Amino acid sequence: MARSSALTKPRSKRAASPAVAPDQAAARAPDLDRLIHERVRLGIVSALAVNPSLTFIELKRLMKITDGNLSVHARKLEEAGYLTCHKSFDGRVPRTEFSLTAGGRRALERYLDHMEALIRAARER
Repeated sequence: MARSSALTKPRSKRAASPAVAPDQAAARAPDLDRLIHERVRLGIVSALAVNPSLTFIELKRLMKITDGNLSVHARKLEEAGYLTCHKSFDGRVPRTEFSLTAGGRRALERYLDHMEALIRAARER
């Protein structure tokens, strides 16, 4: 079925000029880690980088997000091997504690290196 031209998005006639040539960008920094780049996940990883561990409640309050939102983002980071989740009980109350893994710390370092390279490139222009 053909789509109406009114429904298709017009293409821009102006080509975007990159801030840094593609070969220079590759030399300056590794690929951006899209998993960490998301705001909530970056906040979680950053908080765990400066704390040995944080509980679910501590992260929820720190990030100012809902239980469900934290659960989804923490699970993605856990599946990627960036953090560990330890579940226990404090009396009858469930306790979930998160820690950053060595792989998560390396991923954050790579991400920060990439962002620093982008900042340097922008300032050099």
